[in-house]
Amino acid sequence: MERPMAYQSPTPAQARSDSEAEPLETTSRSWKDYVSITKVGINLANLWTTFAGLWLAGHGRLDGYTTVVTLAGTALVVGGGAALNNWMDRDIDRVMPRTAKRALATGRIPAVQGLILGLGISAAGLVILAAGINLLAALTAFVGLFTYVVVYTRWLKRTTTLNTVVGGIAGAIPPMIGWAAARGTLDPAAWVLFLIIFLWQPPHFWALAIKRTEDYRAAGIPMLPVVRGLEATKRQMLWYTAALWPVSLLLYGTGAVNRIYLAAAAVLGGLYVGLSLWGFRTSDVMRWAGIMFRYSLIYLMLICAVAIAGVV
Repeated sequence: MERPMAYQSPTPAQARSDSEAEPLETTSRSWKDYVSITKVGINLANLWTTFAGLWLAGHGRLDGYTTVVTLAGTALVVGGGAALNNWMDRDIDRVMPRTAKRALATGRIPAVQGLILGLGISAAGLVILAAGINLLAALTAFVGLFTYVVVYTRWLKRTTTLNTVVGGIAGAIPPMIGWAAARGTLDPAAWVLFLIIFLWQPPHFWALAIKRTEDYRAAGIPMLPVVRGLEATKRQMLWYTAALWPVSLLLYGTGAVNRIYLAAAAVLGGLYVGLSLWGFRTSDVMRWAGIMFRYSLIYLMLICAVAIAGVV
């Protein structure tokens, strides 16, 4: 059995603030740098789940205005939260090869501009949702933003292995924004969508954390593989994928989707559990973690797609 890897706190040099640290680059910035700190890829995934919530809540019948305004407002809130995350993490981003070239970490974008951009577009998104859709959609988006920026990034990310689990609350909010936008309520099916995305996120991020364990260790971030080791992480990933499987089937029980979804969700969930079990038998853990990470992305895309296709 593998022994847990010792967790080390960040050194003073790693933890120093931007005001004390020299920027790594002095090259001129471009509009692409500002777009990059909004994490476009993550934003698109969130908009996909938002659309799934919209579509299911509207029984596949949505007007263009509601769809466009909801997605625009959500994109701004999510993008603003990502920019604030980049702003808060600019010191530890410099330590990890995966994030060292980010615009705020290198200094291509001054810290104050990253802060202003994050606050500005987040506020704009909330106003658009409140004024253009309804207050419930805006409030739901605000809960996700606050959880991601304050609870996850500012508080838990650097203090506990529970960071990934609690941070999953924020990532599970977008389909509820869509549902609230379409109906003005949060019905049981909306909460099932929330649980599906919430349970999906820990094994998704832990797979990445396994591949980037040394990066997180160097940055002093207490991710589960760093603090508890690989075996404990694999067990947790199995528990979450095992819980996700039956929860995903609950959506059929709410009457929101038909048997097409039920059959597809059963297969997708079974494959996810099977891949999790494979982690205990393989000798190439890094390859397995890469496959788990890629499948998690496929799972998210397909579970939303079959829900959209199977709406009743």
